Amino acid sequence: MIRYLSTKSLRALLTIIFVVTFAFAILRLSGDPALLIMSADAPPEAIEAFRRAWGLDQPIWEQYLRYFLNIFEGTLGRSMRDGRPALDLVLERVPQTLAITVPAFLVKLAIGIPAGIYAALHRNSFGDRALMVASVAGHAVPSFVLGLILVLIFAVRLNWLPSGGSDTWRHAILPVVTLGAAGAAVIARFTRSAMLEVLGQPYVRAAMAKGVPWHRVVWRHALPNAAIPTVTVIGFMVGTLIAGAVVVESVFSWPGVGRMLVVAVANRDLAIVQCILLLVAACMVTANFTVDLLYGWIDPRLRTSGGSNRST
Repeated sequence: MIRYLSTKSLRALLTIIFVVTFAFAILRLSGDPALLIMSADAPPEAIEAFRRAWGLDQPIWEQYLRYFLNIFEGTLGRSMRDGRPALDLVLERVPQTLAITVPAFLVKLAIGIPAGIYAALHRNSFGDRALMVASVAGHAVPSFVLGLILVLIFAVRLNWLPSGGSDTWRHAILPVVTLGAAGAAVIARFTRSAMLEVLGQPYVRAAMAKGVPWHRVVWRHALPNAAIPTVTVIGFMVGTLIAGAVVVESVFSWPGVGRMLVVAVANRDLAIVQCILLLVAACMVTANFTVDLLYGWIDPRLRTSGGSNRST
């Protein structure tokens, strides 16, 4: 067990370091923040003063070291736009993002798991085929396309719901439906596949041969074992609660972390972008680490093998 936890902890740490390094490198290769934030006709002296003020004139290795020191100190730098701490600005937007991503996650579970179970228990029936067609369509259609379709129908044509903003709970309905549709489709497909695999196992057929009632076979034997691979995709969705709404927030003008990231990237506000990416990486790593622990608890074989046999 100690080896299992050590392996997972090391992987989590290396993942965060990789994301932090990648964010640092890619942002500095994409353009000079001073030229974007300062006006086009700003004198060279002002641009140079801006670079000195934000440490952009220092060697790249020194900027990288200061970047890591800021992370360990918990400051994460300041926004180049208004000078406020980047972490404070990002945390102000987190509740807005969670206001649509958490309900959307619940919608995914409430629709995806029952749909996948029904499709597996009624394999090759009309309901199974209909659900899988809807699942493929929901997964294939980009979220921004689905969002625009919902706006056209419910906001423009029917005038039932607002097309954007965040003033009331009604403004959150379309973003939640848009986010929930694709996730429910993915969970339904994973649940169906897992259920079909378990229903074909010898111990299930043996239970049925002994005369165990069908509903008991499903609830006591099939569902617990089918849940093991489904935990992976659900854990991934938990990890994307912060970053999973980037496109949807832009479509519906929702003032969350995703929209903030798009604006910060366009403005080359390095501290804001780095802070958001670090927050997203921490959420993803935490979710995946939790899933790994759940796998180790559910299947003891993974603890002894270091987790290398985990299903995906």
